[in-house]
Amino acid sequence: MLPEPVSAKDLNIYGEAELPWSRVAAALGELAKAETAQFLGTVGPDGRPRSAGIGCVEDGGWIYFTSGPGTRKSRNLAANPACTLSFRLPGVDLVLEGEAHRTTDPDEIDRVTAFYRATGWPSERDGDAVTAPYSAQSAGPPPWHLYRFTPHAAVGVATAEPHGATRWRFS
Repeated sequence: MLPEPVSAKDLNIYGEAELPWSRVAAALGELAKAETAQFLGTVGPDGRPRSAGIGCVEDGGWIYFTSGPGTRKSRNLAANPACTLSFRLPGVDLVLEGEAHRTTDPDEIDRVTAFYRATGWPSERDGDAVTAPYSAQSAGPPPWHLYRFTPHAAVGVATAEPHGATRWRFS
């Protein structure tokens, strides 16, 4: 589970109640489902925004994703780790703002690839990277780097009753 926010600001313009973080946290449990839309936003060296579909898992309070070292998103993150993760979760759209850094810790990679395997993707650690028989086209060819995302802020908009919109800060 992600850390508890340190502050929240109600963004509702229609008088609904503040969207509780507990509702968002429960929806984050759906991250590993393939039908959950997930996007990584990065900034290129030219200052232009980029977005790519990815597959995330949440484990141990962190969100993880993989990307090939030669992909645009990996090159962008190497130059500037600031990024967004956007999710269409059950009952809430969520955008997380933060930073993503490659992790090379063998124990961490083993733990996360085990989690990926439990959700149906047959990944495994290969040195300081991740391999599998297949991945999304946008990931590039294997091996893939594993990235750990640290959230700094989030905006959630409820898409089901009760409606609401809130901005949270984590640091």
